[in-house]
Amino acid sequence: MKKFAVAALAGTLAGVLATTQVAGPLIAEERAANASIYEQLDLFGDIFERIRAQYVEDVDEKKLIEAAINGMLSSLDPHSSYLSPDAASDMQLQTRGEFGGLGIEVTQEEGFVKVVSPMDGTPADAAGIQAGDFITHVNGQSVLGLTLDQAVDMMRGPVGSEVVITVVREGVSEPFDVSIIRDTIKLTAVRARLQGDTVVLRVSTFNDQTYPNLEEGIRKMVAEAGGIEKVNGFVLDLRNNPGGLLTQAIKVSDAFLDAGEIVSTRGRNPADGDRYNATPGDLAEGKPLVVLINGGSASASEIVAGALQDHRRAIVIGTRSFGKGSVQTVIPLRGEGAMRLTTARYYTPSGRSIQALGVSPDIVVEQPRREPEEETEDSERPGRSEADLRGSLANDSLTEDERRQIEEERAIAEATAALRREDYQLAYAIDILKGLSALAQAGR
Repeated sequence: MKKFAVAALAGTLAGVLATTQVAGPLIAEERAANASIYEQLDLFGDIFERIRAQYVEDVDEKKLIEAAINGMLSSLDPHSSYLSPDAASDMQLQTRGEFGGLGIEVTQEEGFVKVVSPMDGTPADAAGIQAGDFITHVNGQSVLGLTLDQAVDMMRGPVGSEVVITVVREGVSEPFDVSIIRDTIKLTAVRARLQGDTVVLRVSTFNDQTYPNLEEGIRKMVAEAGGIEKVNGFVLDLRNNPGGLLTQAIKVSDAFLDAGEIVSTRGRNPADGDRYNATPGDLAEGKPLVVLINGGSASASEIVAGALQDHRRAIVIGTRSFGKGSVQTVIPLRGEGAMRLTTARYYTPSGRSIQALGVSPDIVVEQPRREPEEETEDSERPGRSEADLRGSLANDSLTEDERRQIEEERAIAEATAALRREDYQLAYAIDILKGLSALAQAGR
């Protein structure tokens, strides 16, 4: 028995020694790391004091510290940044759907400002700014080397004032200037309309108004069509939608799904991940759905497109989306400022991350560049048919109702042809819904 006790004690001592031998270097390493951090903080303090005392001009100490904070955050990724009290206030206004500016969503790439997308009906949209444009100068001053917030501040100004931005565009050999008049940006998050028998839902942003606008738009258009049975399908147009609130992206996805995962988020700590699921109810009542995306569709737009695509609830058409698959948390700071920090990546229901990859459409459809039409005598001359010939026989086999129906169908076909010249991607989506409707009717 004594031998056993001695052996157990020896084992315990050996375990303590082993733990001490392993933990000792780890503790020393941690202390060294902490000492290095404190040394770096002391270095920051030394540099700050040197600048205050010896810089050629007096410095604004508050701005100097804000610049240091913003530099630290912006070194992490393009979407983390410091928000001054004014910038934090502006961001809150944007999520409510009204703010002042040009009406463009931007990011930063290779030191320059890159347009994610112009917002519908804004001065930038009217001036012809396109997704993928690079802004290199504002009023003749280069934005190279500035933070994104600094560049955005240069583009802001009083409503009614002019700003000239220099744009570099793919396919255009030389940079060119665009003059834009600043205005108050009032965003209508969702515009709904009937295109023949199809309900088109143009979602331009994801703010507090998005889901209520969507729900109301669907209700009004279905009533205008004469009931859901008269609707052949829905087009959810997310092109050039830069994103916005995650909560609204979840609600819009849920509007067309009865069950299943919509999106999940995963941070550095696995325990901090979240999963969001759909609830019963489909505002489209199971009608076919087409989602339109392009390179200007980012963030919340990609969450919606990815969820509906993974659940096979929608056919996604267009071109590859922007590829912003990260989640930013806005953390209030003392002094009414805030910190926008990337805290997680989001994943579609199938588990794929969209970060830097984007959503690939089921059917790739490019939007052709609009070329000026050349008018000729032949193009102005209407086409001739049998009915135009003198003395041609009349069609006496049709009733008045049948004639009226043929005329209505012809008018719809002509409107679709006109839409194809104006917006090829949307016309393609509507054609698909027509085909699906025809197949469904044939199968009855």
